[in-house]
Amino acid sequence: MPESIIRETHDKVGLIRINRPAAMNALNDEVIEGIGSALASFEADDDIGCIVLTGDSKAFAAGADIRAMKDFDYMAAYQGDFITRNWERLKTCRKPVIAAVAGYALGGGCELALMCDTIYAAENARFGLPEVKLGTLPGAGGTQRLPRAVGKAKAMDLCFTGRMMDAVEAERCGLVARIFPTEKLVDETIAIAQTIAGYSLPVLMMIKESVNRAFETSLAEGLLFERRTFHASFALEDQKEGMTAFLEKRTPKFRNR
Repeated sequence: MPESIIRETHDKVGLIRINRPAAMNALNDEVIEGIGSALASFEADDDIGCIVLTGDSKAFAAGADIRAMKDFDYMAAYQGDFITRNWERLKTCRKPVIAAVAGYALGGGCELALMCDTIYAAENARFGLPEVKLGTLPGAGGTQRLPRAVGKAKAMDLCFTGRMMDAVEAERCGLVARIFPTEKLVDETIAIAQTIAGYSLPVLMMIKESVNRAFETSLAEGLLFERRTFHASFALEDQKEGMTAFLEKRTPKFRNR
């Protein structure tokens, strides 16, 4: 039986590929725990500066595995800590994580992409939260992260109707950062990730924390966090190297310290 998660290393980039093509990469415990294991491995690897999560050309992930949860009752979901127990490992990853989405990213697949730091989409990407059609609602952050990404009106529309949104609409409303031809999506994303991974990892982590703080606090508190973090960056050797290299008109050599 093939592995449900394929893990690859591309220089300073860690690639995690969901590999359940027969099930349109539907998300079950094996997949989610495999993603968590791969994230932990890449986080522990000092040579990895950025992580890419992807599926295949037909589906990033078509949703949570309905067969695996159809017969849940309340106590099974609650006592088993469904979703919270293992889905949110992405939330605690300190290195940058990019979702490279081709094909369907529906339900839990869309929510998994939303947990990443940014989303790059193929031209054939389709996003949606169709849980209303199944008699339930998004439960892996869709009703919370989607409004923060696209606004209340668009999020309500998608959750109420269960419709799919194409890549062009997703980029227009701010869900997606960039769109690439389907056949070039992963290569282009890895190339961008290589650029990101070439910068100072401590600075990337500071940027990630600061941007995420914008969604957790008031503007005044967020600005204070940013300012203190900015001040702290002057303790880094990489800051000295970056500014010195700029003045000397050369490429900086960051050492992640």
